[in-house]
Amino acid sequence: MCGTCGCGLADESADKTAGHQHEAEGRRIAVELDLMARNNALAAENRQFFDAHNIFALNLLSSPGAGKTSLLLATIERLKAHRQVSVIEGDQHTALDAEKIRQRCQHVHQINTGKMCHLDAHMVGHALEHLQPPLDSLLFIENVGNLVCPAAFALGEHQRVVLLSTPEGEDKPLKYPDMFASADCVLISKSDLLPHVPFDMQACRETLRRFSPQLPVFEVSAATGEGMDQWLDWLNSQRAGELQPDRSASG
Repeated sequence: MCGTCGCGLADESADKTAGHQHEAEGRRIAVELDLMARNNALAAENRQFFDAHNIFALNLLSSPGAGKTSLLLATIERLKAHRQVSVIEGDQHTALDAEKIRQRCQHVHQINTGKMCHLDAHMVGHALEHLQPPLDSLLFIENVGNLVCPAAFALGEHQRVVLLSTPEGEDKPLKYPDMFASADCVLISKSDLLPHVPFDMQACRETLRRFSPQLPVFEVSAATGEGMDQWLDWLNSQRAGELQPDRSASG
């Protein structure tokens, strides 16, 4: 149940009078506060699990079709010789992406969210029980394709990586500021299509710098390999002592 977008919430549209609307709004706010408090507590538990087992967890976020799965496949292919990798795959329906990833990575667990438009900490904690990622490993959590609600839900991850594909246009950080403001790294994916799409790279980078002047931004293409070395250098540079504070602590 998502109090941010309303997915899974009971339909309050029957409340027509001002009094009923006010009462419904009060209930909605109470549900949201309770939902986020519970999620943050579970996210903190997930984070404790990751830290205790020296698992570096990344939350991959983007709109649908931005290339998260393709990036994961290319990343796993380059890492598998020297680092153990696990994947939690989030989709509303099907296990199509998980099946693709399983061809290159044995530690994969699928989460189907149904009508929900994001993963939450409870789903991830439950997935960890089944996945049992190896000690000293790298865990990718591929979130449901959505630039709105996933920004609000901590999963216990150490870093958030947000993908923005060139066909989407450079204005997405302006339209979805909460998502990009929460990013620890931004990957501008499908860079091989730059000659064919009207994407203003300079304008995009200037917008992202408004969120954080130090925000790492890499242009990558899973198809051609462009920028993958820079992405992997950043990924490999992340160590336990350099991890960001647990988001669940701040709500």
